[in-house]
Amino acid sequence: MSCPIGVFDSGYGGLTILKDIVKEMPGYDYIYLGDNARTPYGTRSFDVVYEYTRQAVFKLFEMNCRLVILACNTASAKALRTIQQVDLPLIDPERRVLGVIRPSVEAVPRFTTNGHIGVLGTKGTVASGSYLMEIAKIHSEKGLRVTQQACPMWVPLVENDEIDSPGTDYFVRKYVQELMEKDPMIDTIILACTHYPLLREKIDEIIPEGVTVVEQGGLVARSLKDYLERHPEIDGRLSKEGKIIYYTTEKGGMFDRMAALFLQSDVTSRHIEI
Repeated sequence: MSCPIGVFDSGYGGLTILKDIVKEMPGYDYIYLGDNARTPYGTRSFDVVYEYTRQAVFKLFEMNCRLVILACNTASAKALRTIQQVDLPLIDPERRVLGVIRPSVEAVPRFTTNGHIGVLGTKGTVASGSYLMEIAKIHSEKGLRVTQQACPMWVPLVENDEIDSPGTDYFVRKYVQELMEKDPMIDTIILACTHYPLLREKIDEIIPEGVTVVEQGGLVARSLKDYLERHPEIDGRLSKEGKIIYYTTEKGGMFDRMAALFLQSDVTSRHIEI
């Protein structure tokens, strides 16, 4: 029986993570599940995000995914820990659910030279304080200073296909400038939302010279590859035929059009209820 890697996001942004994972590990099978009917998650409460994420993870489990990646910063921030600590021990301790925050945080010291880090994310991710807590926990001895900035308009602009609009120019400049005003010494910025790589060109036009912008996709992909190399008992159960299936809780046609924007290739999705 096929045993694909499950990749979940509240919408389309997780496709940027999937794209890099497939590039790093093309031989594996994957199922992508986008909860587009209930997006965005970024403005929802912890309880709601946890319940929606839990439902999606269980649906992927039903489709024989023994390893699920939460390719969503909000779900990783608000639901991952509870799923790992409460749900998995009751369901199947051998199943694994991993997020995108820890791989991003672990890599931070490779990019910064002065220890001043900026985080651009959704309201939900920023409010959760997950990046602050993870950086403090993993790099406590390094004395890193972390400054956050919520960017509530970025996801709607991307998902409404308005990347090249004047409104997008305005809000990209607004949030980047607000972040840099909080700490002008920031030399590394983490794009803590999987939608934000689509705004990368505009971000690069605004950030001061010498500031490094860190995208999550490549970091998550390399972290996952390393994880499977360290856990052959998990890797050995995964099917490897190079197949990818896309599911969405929204209308398939709409998902396919947007997915093509994120992946730069045609996609044919299937509707699913969770």
